[in-house]
Amino acid sequence: MPAVTPELIKQLREATNAGMLDCKKALTENDGDMDAAVEWLRKKGLSKAAKVADKIAAEGAIVLKIADDKKSATIVEINCETDFVAKNDNFKAFAKEVIDGISASPVKTIDELKASGLGAQSYTDLIGGAIGRLGEKIDIRRFAKHTLSNGIVNGYLHSNSRVGVIVAIETTAKELADFARDIAMHAAAMKPLYLNETEVPAEDIAKEREIALEQLRKEGKPEAMLEKIVPGKIKKFIADITLEGQAFVKDDKKSVAEALNAAAKALGTTAKLVGFTRFEVGEGIDKKSNDFAAEVAAQTQR
Repeated sequence: MPAVTPELIKQLREATNAGMLDCKKALTENDGDMDAAVEWLRKKGLSKAAKVADKIAAEGAIVLKIADDKKSATIVEINCETDFVAKNDNFKAFAKEVIDGISASPVKTIDELKASGLGAQSYTDLIGGAIGRLGEKIDIRRFAKHTLSNGIVNGYLHSNSRVGVIVAIETTAKELADFARDIAMHAAAMKPLYLNETEVPAEDIAKEREIALEQLRKEGKPEAMLEKIVPGKIKKFIADITLEGQAFVKDDKKSVAEALNAAAKALGTTAKLVGFTRFEVGEGIDKKSNDFAAEVAAQTQR
């Protein structure tokens, strides 16, 4: 059997663009046989993975899994390069495999997922296999889990799978499960940044205060009046960016918190929002601009 030398690893790397460690593993697994090692890398999707490593994956889908008892839920963002692939049945099957695996796994962070993989698959094999099947860069970008033994966890996934939300409500009323979904739909549309006022960073409030003061001075308001007007503006700012404070889309005379309290009171109980996660595909990723023709052309050249 040929020795797995640095020169042999270098040759395989040049031939496949796969990572150095992956090339070493491929040669070791195949007794130093170069052709078999190339085939091994291709089956794992690793040679293709190296070629797309520098691509931008800003398309994709949000996937959501809610337990039947509404005590837990998982949300995941999985990215690819184009909307074409995001709609592909193979991509959807991969997304289901990922969310099923993450839901059943004890992993809590992306770093833990990358270190442990899912089931019997390493993270490298999982992603490499998907890239091999789909021909684009694939990335499991982020995920979140909510579990609540003394309440309800429910969610909403928009029909295009580009926006998903999980909402957690502390309550004894199972009947509020549908209301929790309504709040999740609200969050999908209204994009709150924080759950409530306690989560808003002090520096954000301070900055908003400076902006309000500057605006009022430009309007010619007397200095003596400023401290009486600014608190109201800060209160509105906080209401606009928090889930509890926003006007509820189904009853804009009430805030989300007020609407939830009213629904709970009608059932003879109480309820409190204790957590939410909202994911939107590609938010925060620097995207290259491609027109439709360019996307088609890119697909035909693969």
